[in-house]
Amino acid sequence: MFTKRPLLVEAVTAAVLIAVPLVLPYLDAAPNTVNRILVWGLFGIGFDILFGYTGLLSFGQSAFYGTGGFVAAYLLTRAGFPNVVLALIIGMMAAALAGYLIGLLALRRTGIYFAMITVAIAEIFFFVEFNPLADFTGGENGLPGVPTPSLFLGFTTLKFTSGWSLYPFLAFCYFIGIVIALRIVRSPVGAVLKAIRENALRASAVGHDVRAYKVTAFVIAAAYAGLAGGLLGVLQGFMPPDAFMFDTSGQLIMQTAIGGRGTLFGPVVGAAVWLFLQDFLQASLGLGAAWKLVLGLVFVLLVFFLRQGIIGGIRDLYDVVRGRAARAEPQEPAAEPPAPKLQAHQAVSIQTAAAMPPRRHALDGFEGPILQARNLTKRYGGIVANAGVDFTVNHGELRGIIGPNGAGKTTFFKMLTCEVPPTSGTIVFEGRDITGMSVTDVCQLGLTKSYQVNQLFNRLTVRENLTIAALAELRGKFRLDLLRDLSGIRGLDQQVQRTLELVNLTGRTDTPVSQLAYGEKRRLEIGLALASSPSLLLLDEPLAGMSPRERVETVRLLKNIAKGRTMIIIDHDMDSLFELTGRITVLQEGRVLAEGTPDEIKANVRVQDAYLGGVNGALAA
Repeated sequence: MFTKRPLLVEAVTAAVLIAVPLVLPYLDAAPNTVNRILVWGLFGIGFDILFGYTGLLSFGQSAFYGTGGFVAAYLLTRAGFPNVVLALIIGMMAAALAGYLIGLLALRRTGIYFAMITVAIAEIFFFVEFNPLADFTGGENGLPGVPTPSLFLGFTTLKFTSGWSLYPFLAFCYFIGIVIALRIVRSPVGAVLKAIRENALRASAVGHDVRAYKVTAFVIAAAYAGLAGGLLGVLQGFMPPDAFMFDTSGQLIMQTAIGGRGTLFGPVVGAAVWLFLQDFLQASLGLGAAWKLVLGLVFVLLVFFLRQGIIGGIRDLYDVVRGRAARAEPQEPAAEPPAPKLQAHQAVSIQTAAAMPPRRHALDGFEGPILQARNLTKRYGGIVANAGVDFTVNHGELRGIIGPNGAGKTTFFKMLTCEVPPTSGTIVFEGRDITGMSVTDVCQLGLTKSYQVNQLFNRLTVRENLTIAALAELRGKFRLDLLRDLSGIRGLDQQVQRTLELVNLTGRTDTPVSQLAYGEKRRLEIGLALASSPSLLLLDEPLAGMSPRERVETVRLLKNIAKGRTMIIIDHDMDSLFELTGRITVLQEGRVLAEGTPDEIKANVRVQDAYLGGVNGALAA
């Protein structure tokens, strides 16, 4: 939405802000209400980056709203600070610092536990403001006498007092805030934040430092809250203590939900609905305190009928009018008879297809095995998933791993990619001991995997999915290029396009993942692992659930991917695995049962016993 006509969004926003004081006075709109909408809208921009784009629901934004507001108000009223704009900036920085410190603590937990921590933080800040710091904050009286800003332009001085006179200053602050937010969500950081919202596990597995990006979003939201809190004091002429109250956070969440989360403009739309209705219900209808009951019912109805908020409803209506309403998910291909092995002409096409180059910054000059596992053991209480596994893979090798259900194959894979730590043993990748490292760090080294159960970013398009993975290799696991455009990253488009071609998804580039057929999702799952240009690629049951035709196509795909790259594949389709790989490792009950070429494994009596209860020759048939 924002990337197709980026300048149009800013231009329309500026035009609306300019038109407001020219139009709304004729509609008897109170200037103070309009100014409050801008303050709440600015407050909500940061919260929407945190909640709508990153998926982190915080109930503690009032803590940073109050922190920024009271720091700015204290400087202007008690400390005699002369510059209102600079005081607002200092208040914003104080709120950002508080957000960073609180984020380091709160983001150690996820889901409901994170949300509850933010509730507790808000209550702590409220208590501290009213008691230990009452001499500085004014306690229940707040800080009166906050001055309005003025700007000296050299030839004249602009003074912003109240009402419509203050509106240009608040509108300018809101405009700058929305422009910066738009740049953030269009940046590589914004792309990663959306990936974290959709699937934090996979964002980490393709090489992004998820916790660092969450802290970034938390700090951004705190900074916006702090600036909005300072503007609240300027607007009202005093800094009220209710800025710290939990009710403030609740109102922010409701306004964002009404307007539409994940849009940046949803909070200001929600604030307009909320505040205009409040004025109408209280002043025009004379409902007094009962206005909250009516407004609560309105909120329930809006959320029930417009689950994506007002802006989401408008967007859906626009899609219908344009004939681009969401289409039904494509049907799975009809089942076909078992497909024969690849024919000669198919093998030729494999040889001529373009291959994805492996990671460029792999260790140079290393000639030993690319991966070694020594005495690898994993215990879950009294259950032994793997016991004393020794496993070595050489550069350029295409290794298969097979074994009956419950043999410990998936756990073994998870240990190799550092998703789970081994109970004992060591893992060495390209001569480096990676035992105990994070899955993000080993992916950055060039070791990654696809998952047995698809782990995709379902609300993003195919191109956006592959972009997330490619960004991890091109930018590293964490970088604060908040204002950089995605198109400015050298090699990104080419790497994504190569991956699209390799996994045969060029015709589905802009299709949301939720609309892909199962076989396409499996190819995209492989593409996500491939887009980061790994030097060692682990594939966990890439053929699972596919039709015979899809299996033939995927085998061709895997042969193409294997050019110039080392791969390890787990699968239950032994015919395809024997055809693909040059060497097979067999696991049984968490231990290595046998290892050898496909022909040796087929003839191995112990393997036949493990799979077929001693029916000799069944594997070779």
